[in-house]
This record gives sequence, structure tokens and C-alpha cells, in this order.
Amino acid sequence: MRCLITGGAGFVGSNIAKALLERGFTVSILDDLSRVGTFENLKWLENFGEFSHHKFSVVDKLLCEKLVADFKPEAVLHLAGQVAMTTSVENPYQDFLINTAGTLNLLESLRIYSPECRVIYASTNKVYGNLSQIKLAEMSSRFVPSHDMYRELDESLSLDFCSPYGCSKGSADQYVRDYHTTFGLPTIVFRHSTIYGGRQLPTYAQGWVGWFCKQANIASRDPNHRFSISGNGKQVRDILHVSDVVRLYENAIQAPEEAFGEAFNVGGGHLNSISILELLDMLSNSLGFKLPYYHIPERLGDQKYYVSSTIKAEKTFNWMPETGYKKGITDMILSSDTFL
Repeated sequence: MRCLITGGAGFVGSNIAKALLERGFTVSILDDLSRVGTFENLKWLENFGEFSHHKFSVVDKLLCEKLVADFKPEAVLHLAGQVAMTTSVENPYQDFLINTAGTLNLLESLRIYSPECRVIYASTNKVYGNLSQIKLAEMSSRFVPSHDMYRELDESLSLDFCSPYGCSKGSADQYVRDYHTTFGLPTIVFRHSTIYGGRQLPTYAQGWVGWFCKQANIASRDPNHRFSISGNGKQVRDILHVSDVVRLYENAIQAPEEAFGEAFNVGGGHLNSISILELLDMLSNSLGFKLPYYHIPERLGDQKYYVSSTIKAEKTFNWMPETGYKKGITDMILSSDTFL
């Protein structure tokens, strides 16, 4: 199968590309290599098979059209994007161009030149806004929903595009779904919660599990190192190891027609939920000293609690999370490719 991976030199993209190359797929990667570490990921992928790489952005409509027309992909995994809420606030127009206009460029190219191609889009839980309507209780280390019905959140949640990032990703999310409704393109949307694992390329603005692992790693070597956490640290996410994400995308490439035009919440579920404070306690216990962090104001539009219900994804794709967060985080800390 001919598979195009946009953002294929990034964290999730490179892990998926490796798996597909090992399975004998014909892989083409579209990535402008603007993020730190993507060039290293591209070189790493050379160990697993031959692939083509196209160094430009999905913002370039003409080059998108030419690539799709020439390659005629049978599956597109659309992972390219501006991925940080903080960056979207600093430059909302660029955020829109990459996430919304870039996605539309890709969809139009596929509609015209490869209309049978399956499209799997990496969306985000941020399309649901800050979820202020969910009443929470504040415990010693985390927020918890006051009502059990919100312990895991499913796709019936109302969309609420809060922050420029939420707007750009949410708009793209809906364009992807509508290109199935209006034009018959076989599309699937995954609304991801937190993903973590090897080759994460964490930054202050994005990839919080990897970022705090990186800060803990630095603090273990530098007694003067301090780092910040936003808010009180009791914010909760369900985290999903990248190996489980890879399996999901592999299964989705062969998905039944009932998946087309649908959106799926994807995360580790309640059993893999963790707060910032709980992660830092885990890292402190692992390293044998208290981590030197301090608090700063919470981020705009931050969700205090988000845990995915993955029932719909599990049934549709014959999939479920397999890597528990304790093993996943421990493996990540010990892995040589975590901190590029």
C-alpha cells in the first residue's frame, strides 16, 4: 500500500513510519523539518527501509497537489500541524494557516487526484474547549469529576473551540469529517489526548510528559536546575504510549466503512490517567530526590480534567491500550532516544 505521512519526521509520525516500513509499505513523508529533532528522526528512519521525503509544508497548496497527483496515495496519515496552544496565542494567523488551511489544501488535493484514498487525521481533545461545565472536586494530588458519568469522556461532548489552537484544529477536524459527508472521501478523525514515548521531542509548549521527564533528567545532574509547572499541578490527562498509537493507526488503515466520517476519542483511559503532581512524584521516587519545581499561572483555556472514553475506538478498530503508564514512563526515562 502507498502511504503518505504528513509530519512523518515528527514524534508520532516517525514511529508510525518505522512500523509501516517494516511491514513493507511504500512510504512517502511530507515534513518541512521545522521542528528540532525531525532531521535526526529522518536519518533514524533510514535504518528501516527506503522511503521518499518531501521538504515543504502543507501550507503550500501547489506542492501538495503535485505530490498527491504524482504519488497517488492509498492512505494518508495527516499528522502535520502546529501543535502548541501557547504558540497559537503568539501567532494565531500562522496557526490557522498550518492547521486549517494546510488541512484543506491536503483534502482538496486528495478529492481531485486520489478520491479513494483513506485519510486519518490527528485531531485533539482541545476541540472540546476547557470543559468548565464539568464540576470537579479538588483532591490532594488531582482533580476528579464530581459525577461518575464524567470519569471517561466520550464523543457526545459538545464541540467548543477555545483558544486559537482549538479553533484551528477544530475547524480542520470538521473539514475532514465533512469531506466524507459532502464528497465521499473515506476519512477518520482521532481526537487525541496525551501521547508519550520514545523520540517525543518535548518542548516547554508541547509534550508535557516528555518535558517533565527531561527536566527531571537535567535536575538529577544539575543541583541548581529549577523548572515551572502551570497552575497547581492537579490537572489530569489520560496518557497513551506511542506504541499503542502506532497499532491504532495500522488498524485504521484497514478500517471498515462504518468508521468513515466518524470522530473517535483516543487516549489511555481512566487506568492510564495521571496528574502533573502525580507524574512529578513518580519521577522523584524514581530518582530518589524531590524535584525542584515552582508554580506559575495556569495556561489559557487549559482543561483541568480530561480522560478519554475509548469504547468507540476499541469496538471499531479492534484495539485497546496495552502499555500501562508506569511501565511506559519508566521505559521512556531509560530509553536512549527520549531526549534528542
